[in-house]
Amino acid sequence: MVNRDAVTLDDPVRESLRGFHAHLARRLGRAAGYLPEVSTFSAVSAEPDAAEWADLARMLGRGELADLFSCPATPPADWEPVFALGGFQMICPAGSHPGDADAEPDSGIVELGVDDVSEMLQLTARTQPGPFWPRTHELGTYLGIRENGALVAMAGERLRPPGWTEISAVCTAPEARGRGHAARLVRALVARITSRNDQPFLHVAEANTPARALYERLGFEVRKPVTFRGFRTP
Repeated sequence: MVNRDAVTLDDPVRESLRGFHAHLARRLGRAAGYLPEVSTFSAVSAEPDAAEWADLARMLGRGELADLFSCPATPPADWEPVFALGGFQMICPAGSHPGDADAEPDSGIVELGVDDVSEMLQLTARTQPGPFWPRTHELGTYLGIRENGALVAMAGERLRPPGWTEISAVCTAPEARGRGHAARLVRALVARITSRNDQPFLHVAEANTPARALYERLGFEVRKPVTFRGFRTP
């Protein structure tokens, strides 16, 4: 795996929307965002002016959520703050081979698609791994594990800045935890991502210390702290 320039990860939403996910984007002026049923993530330039914020507000609509992800730009004063959450951006170094001595073999993992959306929405609603919408699965490959026919764990690909693929929506139903499902799914995604010569990265909430410990055990390293922020348009 090739060492990638990580600077593109400083603005992963905008880089994804202008590249691999351009077909899932909506735009007005310099403002951009995903189609509503795909993601709430929005993007502005590094130093947006008043006109750009106005374009983003018109594109989203009055009173809608502008999820700026890790963008540090500050909206005008009449944009209502909705949330601010500390977290970390982590990368899987080039050449690493994620492993977990306690994990089970990577059998029983299935690829999820449009026919599984209802169950994916139910699982993410129960486990709250982050925003997940009816078309979020179109962002990339999503994998799952079933027990007695029921979807009990999943993980998938989300942002796609050039040369990188984000692993996201890593979640396990409460009744199926402690069986190594998350580790198996992350390892399987890392293998898929690196096989196409991309480098894996992910984001984790600062308070989610068990998830961060898992990712570190699998070889991920913290690149930088980030703050996820959302605002309500005027």
